[in-house]
Amino acid sequence: MVTLSEIQKLNFDIKLRNHIWFWGSYFTLNFLRWGAYFNDYDYSFKSNLIEFSLHIPLVYFNLFILVPHYVLKQKYLKYTLALLFSLFAVYLLKTALTYYIISENIWPEANREYHPFDINHILAVCIGELYVLAMASSVYLTLTWIRERERNRSLLENQFKIKLKYLENQIQPHFFFNTLNNLYALSLESSDKVPDVIIKLSNLMEYVLYEVKGTRFVPLIKEIDYIQNYIEIEKLRFENVEVTINLESNIEDIKVPPLIFISLVENAFKHGGLNNKNLKIKINCKVEDNKLLHLEILNNFVISQKNNPKGGIGLINTKKRLKLIYKNNFSLQYKTKLNYYIISLQIPIHNED
Repeated sequence: MVTLSEIQKLNFDIKLRNHIWFWGSYFTLNFLRWGAYFNDYDYSFKSNLIEFSLHIPLVYFNLFILVPHYVLKQKYLKYTLALLFSLFAVYLLKTALTYYIISENIWPEANREYHPFDINHILAVCIGELYVLAMASSVYLTLTWIRERERNRSLLENQFKIKLKYLENQIQPHFFFNTLNNLYALSLESSDKVPDVIIKLSNLMEYVLYEVKGTRFVPLIKEIDYIQNYIEIEKLRFENVEVTINLESNIEDIKVPPLIFISLVENAFKHGGLNNKNLKIKINCKVEDNKLLHLEILNNFVISQKNNPKGGIGLINTKKRLKLIYKNNFSLQYKTKLNYYIISLQIPIHNED
């Protein structure tokens, strides 16, 4: 429903030239129509000039005065009375102008002569005004509704982008915080691996800050490279870790949301590495029926009271991002089987084209 404030601003939403174009076109069509019908273009021009000088004020008076003050406030009886009074005023003006400017015969279109305040003449004038009022108001409000719909759509798109950016900004600091913790742990040991970690971390930051900034989808191959660099960093921290990546399909033309998988891989190291001297991680990626991309991540873990694998902020944000991007057209599931924690993600394929 259009609100009072929106109705009051309608005249600013549609440019003046569009108002002029509408009324000019309507006047021209009416002038030609009745001029041809009676074979009297001079009378048609004068008659329509009088009528449109009354049509136009009545339409805008109804849209910007009567509707906001009565219809939108549900004062329908007052609106009806005000409209009837307006129609009667238009009748008086039209009859007087026709009588004094055009002809003493106030309704020459009829088959006989009519006098002012004849019931048939009153009804004909009022019905004609209501017809113009309904048609012009319908066109006007339809255009306004279309504009409001586009404005709302734009607001929703901006809201979507803001939410998505917020979640991405949460994921990135979370990931780099964990990586810096790894680096700190190595520095305490005076490990000679520190320079390698710094270089690889620099490569990861370059990808995040420059290559995927402002993009909704990136090539899956780049995401796999990014994950492999991350894995190399984690391998520097874990002495005994075995990571296997299986790509069962051709993925060269497939695109995915940036950084959508890293939290899943990070989770495997986070929970699988606790008290685990022989961490094994397996990443399977395949395309199903040329429609769905299926990613499965498995990691073993040591069963204990303190180690109960479950998703943290990274997995929560990943699910929220997937919800924003794919609505309900995705699947993200977690389960444990024996001493393995399994994450399964299924999303629609976004091709290069």
